[in-house]
Amino acid sequence: MATAGKVIKCKAAVAWEPNKPLVIEEIEVAPPQANEVRIKIVATAVCHSDLYYLLEAMPKDGFPTVLGHEAAGIVESIGPGVTEFQPGDKVIPIFLSQCRECRFCKSPKTNQCEKSWFNVKHDGKESRFTCKGKKVQSFTGTGTFSEYTVVNQIAVAKIDPTAPLDKVCLLGCGICTGYGAATELDCLIVHQTAGAKKIIAVDINPEKSEKAKVFGATDFVNPKDHDKPISQVLAEMTNGGVDYSLECTGNVGVMRSALESCIWAWGVSVIVGWTELHDVATRPVQLISGRTWKGSVFGGFKSKDGVSEMVKAYLDKKVKVDEFITHNMTLDQINDAIELMKHSKCIRTVLNISPE
Repeated sequence: MATAGKVIKCKAAVAWEPNKPLVIEEIEVAPPQANEVRIKIVATAVCHSDLYYLLEAMPKDGFPTVLGHEAAGIVESIGPGVTEFQPGDKVIPIFLSQCRECRFCKSPKTNQCEKSWFNVKHDGKESRFTCKGKKVQSFTGTGTFSEYTVVNQIAVAKIDPTAPLDKVCLLGCGICTGYGAATELDCLIVHQTAGAKKIIAVDINPEKSEKAKVFGATDFVNPKDHDKPISQVLAEMTNGGVDYSLECTGNVGVMRSALESCIWAWGVSVIVGWTELHDVATRPVQLISGRTWKGSVFGGFKSKDGVSEMVKAYLDKKVKVDEFITHNMTLDQINDAIELMKHSKCIRTVLNISPE
């Protein structure tokens, strides 16, 4: 492409400081360096993890930054040493890398990678973004709230060229995270085909009741409708507790409630929601009695491999994706999209950045 090897000036939503609206700026995106890929972002979605970083975690040295990590795009150019990708490839950048070389990548026991963004302390120096003469960090090493971004090749998945990028962008985080966590346990989404008698969705937003049924929920419970702990409500509904529970909020109180909603003796509760702000705790008897408490990141998928497989599953109509999209907006409307998520008015808002 004509832009290969050159600095690209483009539009991006920059978070200059925590807990403030993002600002649409013209930024410079440097050419990819060794083992890097520069990607033209076609579509990106707003995930709660972006809001968590901006509005809750607010790391002291984490700004300015370009947020965004749930996207799909087209390879514009590649850096030295890149052999897996070529300009024109359709790809999904991923916050969880798969280097295929470390002890974790080589183990079937985990999808972790020693070189993952959250395992390596980044100081922003490796970012290819600058704005107004200042270095701008790239959130999770992806920084997809931009028309162009640069990502290490170990965190990019090549996908089927027929895939609609404004849909499969959701597979870069949320859907894989939830679907994989459930599939590993043979529960929730897959329960509908696995013969589960009850799939109970729990949420304080009553507007999500009908949407939950679309994804197979047999029951919807709003904790605000009850004057007793939700764990007790669920225990009464299920003769002692659920077999499996998944917590997806990043709220440590909800994590404890999810554990205590499981039946003693064999119940399994999985923490999916991300937070580093608070400790999670429970009474030892909750575990001594036979419950299992565990965590899951990115649904247990080996990221590059898993995303490619999930895109194929979507194209084969084996995985629902379109149904998660409640709003479509442009990059200029990013702050409106953030407000929708802040107030639980959406499941996923897709920002259409550039045409394919």
